[in-house]
Amino acid sequence: MRIQRTALLCRVALAAVCGLGSASVGFCAGIDLSQLQGWDIVVGESAIPSERYAASEFQEHLFEATGKRLPIVTRTDRQERHVFIGASQALQHSPVGFDSSKMPAEDLRVVVRGENIAIAGGPPRGTLYGVYQFLEDDLGVRFLTFDQTYVPKVSRGAVLKPADRTYHPPLVFRFSYYGENFAHPEFATRIRVNTITNQPKLGGKTGRALISHSFGAQIPSAQYGKEHPEYFALRNGKRLAPVKDDWFGTEPCLSNPDVLRIVTAQVLKDLQAHPQAENISVSQNDNSKYCQCPRCAALDEKEGSPMGSLLTFVNAVAEQVEREHPNVKVGTLAYWYTRHPPKTVRPRHNVQIQLCSIECCLTHAITDANCPLSGPFRDDMRKWGQICDDIAIWNYNTNFSNYQLPCPNLRTIEPNIRYFVANHAKGVFMQAAGNTTGAEFSDLRNYLISRLLWNPELNGEALIEEFLNLHYGAAAPPIRQFLQLVHDEAEASGKHKNCFGTLANFGLDASIGERGLKLFAAAERLAGDQTVRRRVEKASICAYRAAIEPSWKLNQSATLDATLAAQQRPLVKRFFDLCEKYGVTQVSERRSMTERLKMYKQLFSLKETESL
Repeated sequence: MRIQRTALLCRVALAAVCGLGSASVGFCAGIDLSQLQGWDIVVGESAIPSERYAASEFQEHLFEATGKRLPIVTRTDRQERHVFIGASQALQHSPVGFDSSKMPAEDLRVVVRGENIAIAGGPPRGTLYGVYQFLEDDLGVRFLTFDQTYVPKVSRGAVLKPADRTYHPPLVFRFSYYGENFAHPEFATRIRVNTITNQPKLGGKTGRALISHSFGAQIPSAQYGKEHPEYFALRNGKRLAPVKDDWFGTEPCLSNPDVLRIVTAQVLKDLQAHPQAENISVSQNDNSKYCQCPRCAALDEKEGSPMGSLLTFVNAVAEQVEREHPNVKVGTLAYWYTRHPPKTVRPRHNVQIQLCSIECCLTHAITDANCPLSGPFRDDMRKWGQICDDIAIWNYNTNFSNYQLPCPNLRTIEPNIRYFVANHAKGVFMQAAGNTTGAEFSDLRNYLISRLLWNPELNGEALIEEFLNLHYGAAAPPIRQFLQLVHDEAEASGKHKNCFGTLANFGLDASIGERGLKLFAAAERLAGDQTVRRRVEKASICAYRAAIEPSWKLNQSATLDATLAAQQRPLVKRFFDLCEKYGVTQVSERRSMTERLKMYKQLFSLKETESL
């Protein structure tokens, strides 16, 4: 993110680089986008919902760019001046004819030939993604946030060059885990996050589901623990069952044949209820209390990892699944204590591994040989790649204990995604603040992550610069300076920390917030209108959060120094006011804004009814 202050040119795999200020570079032959009189948009009479929606999306964005609203038709009476969207008889019999109906679900093809344009791809998402790719490559459109799409005006004489381009996305599963995507599935679709919605017009989700914790639902201790404590983990001579919360309190005994029978039956039941599923999770709960009974411990010791007993169990379930659902894969997490591959047990051909990088450093890329936290992960990924051909990644992209603190990992996102793809990952889950909107620079991060998941060859620095310039306009320079300040100081500190921590853990302190507030104030003065001022104000939340770190880290029952209280209280009030204004509901993965506000009122010795 060492940003050059020059006009952005962004590399795109599908097309030659196109400037943002015009529809395309001028060519001596091609289609003049400013002269589309008599053109129409053609969709098939039996087009699926996502193809019809793709046609309307093309129509609306072209209208905004050119001022010309092309009619949408299902039949043609001539051979030219058509934009074909999706598979149709009309497209097949046209001068650019091809059949996209057999293409993979997200593959796309764009053809510009003569006086025709064709955009089509595999059902159900290929055509829709093809439209968005065309709008980006050939019109310079940028889908920045749910409420901001940049559409440059097409200048007279802007000519679209003849082309025939295809694209196969390298990742079949792309999940930028931000609350903004859940709140606005149409926007998530525009940025090609394929894990959010089942709406047919938006192309639905990929059939591959996220592999996540599952034992808590498949063999709950509340149901089985009282009568059969032997079904659950033995730790320090005691069976952990029943427990209040399985997800964090216990694990099943994986060497118990009854546990295998119960979990397998539940998995088959779930698959029967969801016949469209391509995979299913059979995976550990979110704790380290794995079973240490003699049988489990002996297997884990032999295999050099608790993954020994887990993978043996998962393989047994997968064998049963294959008999009834031969096309379904069984996935499990390689997470925490199970991240290391076992010595001899190998995943069955219908087993997926979701490899988790939770121990890795936020500040430094996984590929950084000088970072002590990431070397073991690289070693594990290499070993898993030698024994499994279906690996997905669970990567961590926020400070889960402090969503609003400045997070110095923007520079790691591009190299990390490229590393995953280079090492044959089929899917990537970029976990962030999925249970709230308005986390630290969530709009910027969502844009950066989603575009790199779709096309890892894009330049991360250029994407950041692009977003800053288009989203903040004249107010971008001070914000850019703040981001550089955060990352430079965190890197210079020599600290290495994963995705949970305080400012100090990342080599920063409250002064970064104080300096940030001055920079955001400068940005607000540079903002050209109220819309941009609101964007700057929203982004400033992270600087307020950093500035109140001295009081934030205190327990609500602590005695607050009067001088510190006087200094902190207006900053605290402003922080909570801005969070309320911009719909921020969580301060961390497991703590709400309401809970934290209550703690602050206790710290300032206020009644619940009193305001800060």
